[in-house]
Amino acid sequence: MSTPSSEWKNFYDTGFWQRRRKLQLTAHPLCKFCLDRGVVAIATVADHVEPHKGDWNKFALGLLQSLCAQCHNQFKRVIELRGYNLEIDDDGLPTDPNHPFNRPR
Repeated sequence: MSTPSSEWKNFYDTGFWQRRRKLQLTAHPLCKFCLDRGVVAIATVADHVEPHKGDWNKFALGLLQSLCAQCHNQFKRVIELRGYNLEIDDDGLPTDPNHPFNRPR
């Protein structure tokens, strides 16, 4: 039985994706998540803002953002798994409006 991610892996092996990835990283060479925190880091991953989940149209046409490997593999993964990020502001409060603390009660 194959997992969804193994079925999508061939998307990333296409010349189309390699060109799209290169264009994204050339146009936006710095990690968006790091820049949002005031840190400058080179991006190495062209990340789909909205996960495509195997949908070719979302894969091919979806909005991309440039991320460093650490942000992609840690912070973005948490956002995709939980539905919100875990960042807090200077007062110790969650910054993501989707965080359970910020949801209407």
